[in-house]
Amino acid sequence: MQWNGERFIRWAGKIGSSTECAVHAILSSYKVEQQGYKSCLGLLKLADKYSAQRLENACKRALAFTPRPSLKNIQAILASGQDKLPTEPEPTSSSQYGFTRGADYYDRGKKKC
Repeated sequence: MQWNGERFIRWAGKIGSSTECAVHAILSSYKVEQQGYKSCLGLLKLADKYSAQRLENACKRALAFTPRPSLKNIQAILASGQDKLPTEPEPTSSSQYGFTRGADYYDRGKKKC
């Protein structure tokens, strides 16, 4: 069986968009893509140990904290059950005024997972 990045991304896409994003981030975090295959395989096999929905929730939570989550980050979220906790609502802005630009302004032109 031949492994490649596209195969891992397709596999992750069947689980969910956050999992696909996490796999893409893992693959792009290495200088040589093949170095990330073991981490991607480990990540995707977590769906067997836990469930696909829990893995998707854990990836979503990890991506909320960092744009490049690692296998260890996601394993820790699953092991501690943080993926089952409700997501915290975003804090409301205390300022009615201001000229502060949001994160979307600075992300223009960047590809979103």
